[in-house]
Amino acid sequence: MMTLESFEEATEVVAKVTQETKLIYSEYYSEQTGNKVYFKPENMQYTGAYKVRGAYYKINTLSEEEKKRGLVAASAGNHAQGVAYAAKQAKIPAIIVMPTSTPLIKINRTKAYGAEVVLYGDVFDDACAYAEQLAEEKGMTFVHPFDDLAVATGQGTIAMEIIKELPTVDYILVPIGGGGLAAGVATLAKLLNPKIKVIGVEPAGANCMEESLRAGHVVALPSVSTIADGTAVKCPGEKIFPYIQENVDDIITVDDNELIVAFLDMMENHKMIVENSGLLTVAALKHMDVEKKKIVSILSGGNMDVITMASLVQHGLIQRDRVFTVSVLLPDKPGQLAQVSALLAEHQGNVIKLEHNQFISINRNAAVELRITLEAYGTEHKNEIVQALNDAGYRPKVVKSTGAF
Repeated sequence: MMTLESFEEATEVVAKVTQETKLIYSEYYSEQTGNKVYFKPENMQYTGAYKVRGAYYKINTLSEEEKKRGLVAASAGNHAQGVAYAAKQAKIPAIIVMPTSTPLIKINRTKAYGAEVVLYGDVFDDACAYAEQLAEEKGMTFVHPFDDLAVATGQGTIAMEIIKELPTVDYILVPIGGGGLAAGVATLAKLLNPKIKVIGVEPAGANCMEESLRAGHVVALPSVSTIADGTAVKCPGEKIFPYIQENVDDIITVDDNELIVAFLDMMENHKMIVENSGLLTVAALKHMDVEKKKIVSILSGGNMDVITMASLVQHGLIQRDRVFTVSVLLPDKPGQLAQVSALLAEHQGNVIKLEHNQFISINRNAAVELRITLEAYGTEHKNEIVQALNDAGYRPKVVKSTGAF
């Protein structure tokens, strides 16, 4: 069982391998929501995520015989690094099975901590089944990423730190994949102060916990689809599910598009890299129907490859109408491009890219299509530029973007 005594022990143990992640007050989100919003930045851990807490505490509970046999774990990335790092500190060999879709940065860092990495399956559930098979075949100790009470106890130490630093916290928002973090945080929060509300946040495309709570028992989704790869889990943990039922007050689901905007907001307003799963609790802030409350959003990790970051930034700018593409038809004669450029400059439109197609039509009076990708301040500024082009007779058409510019 997860008890206050076990949480206290875990807090002392994990302090040996974790960095202090002090709460960060968010003036931006506080103003946006009418609450006092704080972030618990577990993305700043040495391994880039909170997972090292559960992994290290789990190893601490193993017998010497279990340690000698070595460890096998399955993970979409962060548990992998947590187990690999914890195993390295304890001088124990480790094999980590990761889905084939795992970002390269997570694979390379897991290897860098000394673990052997095996890529298997499209999603976490496939990798997990194979990892259990490997553990049985090799006689090694399997460390489940979430459906393990010792692991969940280690993750729950986050709540101890939050409440010590902010005793008057009203709400704690916690990401949910398989449920280990939520079970640990919610159970300890309720033990320390039953008045604290703990809200779980899932991707809308991988809401296995929401569906399980609705059914009253653990259910498996037929498939998952979300950019939040760390929480792309089909089925939550059986062992931790009763703790979720008892201690988690509500579930919020978040669309992928909301994560894209949250990434941009965190980059611009807090200068922090937070992976999509960690952004769940940031996006959920706008779903909270409360005011004048003290809310802590747990940022569970920050392990993201550069290509994904670039894609998120581009999609975020497009969603915010800060980058858009417009098409206009021009007569095929000299000086037309200069006139359009002058108009855009007058309205402070910053040109990113131009595409000039002379063969769009055989009509010499409107023979050239000009596609202009522009940077704007937002929706109002974008509409002002489009209206100016329209007033000048260019009949602009806003082109739906594919996300690249």
